[in-house]
Amino acid sequence: MDGPEKAREDGQSTIRLFVEDPLETGVSLALAPGQAHYLRNVMRQAPGDRIRLFNGRDGEWEGIVESIASRRAAVRLGRRTAEQTPASDVRLLFAPLKATRTRFAVEKATELGVGAIQPVLTRYGQTARVNAARLRAHAIEAAEQCGRLEVPPIDLPCPLADVLAGWQPERRLLVCDSEAESTVADALAGAAGGPWAILVGPEGGFAPAERRLLADHPAAVHARLGPRILRAETAVAAALACWQAFAGDWR
Repeated sequence: MDGPEKAREDGQSTIRLFVEDPLETGVSLALAPGQAHYLRNVMRQAPGDRIRLFNGRDGEWEGIVESIASRRAAVRLGRRTAEQTPASDVRLLFAPLKATRTRFAVEKATELGVGAIQPVLTRYGQTARVNAARLRAHAIEAAEQCGRLEVPPIDLPCPLADVLAGWQPERRLLVCDSEAESTVADALAGAAGGPWAILVGPEGGFAPAERRLLADHPAAVHARLGPRILRAETAVAAALACWQAFAGDWR
């Protein structure tokens, strides 16, 4: 389904929008110009129509469109429709890809419930440039579409060595490694509970120095994602799906 909406059990669709404002019954919110344009010109909303709003802190709320124009819209908050729930405590570390493929990785990571996203710079990575504002916009749209109540933060790119140097010792790190002896099922067996992170490297693989850092890291658990070679963005989705199935909220 395209656009920031999700299917409901009654077959209708509810438009969901992310806002930064606090949410409280009776409050009237002015939407951003782009959101007003989307409601009026794309979704054909009119005064009296109902949408849903969330901000990552206060749960999800029903809103009633009070007024709407080409670049302006006001929505009055009604009842809270869902309480805020904590995000999955799993971080995604991945080497940035070309623009459309990085977008895919961020969108699917958001849909699969990742708690935070950290682009890491590696020796054989495709690019060191990341448009953080654009990626956040993609993450917001994915959260609106999939029913999430929060948007995962996206950190600025950081060298892999620096990320590992400042690692929290209690957070385990699943390293997606086609040369690993263990399968991802073996690596995650009995892994429920506790914070995790998943590292997907560049398609050119890790440099020898990076492999040594990962081999010596006390939190690292190496695992292969099946017998086939996956593109990096596919590996992101596959690894997160496995983690959710074995250790996350799919259990």
